[in-house]
Amino acid sequence: MPDIAIGWGEVVSLIVSGVLVGFINTLAGGGSIISLSILMFLGLPAPVANGTNRIAILVQTATAVGSFRQQKVLDYRKGLLLAIPAVVGAVIGAYIAVDINEKIFERAMAVIMLLMLIFILYNPKKWLYGKKELQERKVGYREIMIFFGIGIYGGFIHMGVGYLLLASLLLGIGYDLVRANAVKVMIVMLYIPFSLAVFLINDQVNWAYGLIL
Repeated sequence: MPDIAIGWGEVVSLIVSGVLVGFINTLAGGGSIISLSILMFLGLPAPVANGTNRIAILVQTATAVGSFRQQKVLDYRKGLLLAIPAVVGAVIGAYIAVDINEKIFERAMAVIMLLMLIFILYNPKKWLYGKKELQERKVGYREIMIFFGIGIYGGFIHMGVGYLLLASLLLGIGYDLVRANAVKVMIVMLYIPFSLAVFLINDQVNWAYGLIL
């Protein structure tokens, strides 16, 4: 990991992007397109930016979970059940990210960034609605596989995973938007430490940039 000096310009850029990302990710998702872009613009290689971004995500989601908990809209039991396959998937995805060729990863990131930008501009919340009749249904094999797959993606790059989680929680689990957001940030909070650990072990985290962000 390169040793990059931090000036006031970098500090301001990271703080501003951190505020925007925290706001966007808590409400929906896709905010990591901003933070990853800023981290790479400031000189971090794409794999290191991918690992560093998770420090801020961990703090952001922990804060959001605390807020949703105070509002009493967090479904702990089902959230934990859905988080288990996501955690397992995230570890696998993180190992894929740290082992993949850097050039291939950069190309994959560029494609995903473009797709996420289109998705954000399209405003998916226009068609995402909950199904109340599904809320009492137990977590089954299908839900386990879906959240396992989402976990792999989140562990690999994380960017846009909020949309995948929201779509699954709204359309598949039946939550309204507020409860879906609450469970979404809880799931991310639970899998992020495990994926972050993989990036730390492989020296793909810049602590200074991540903590400022």
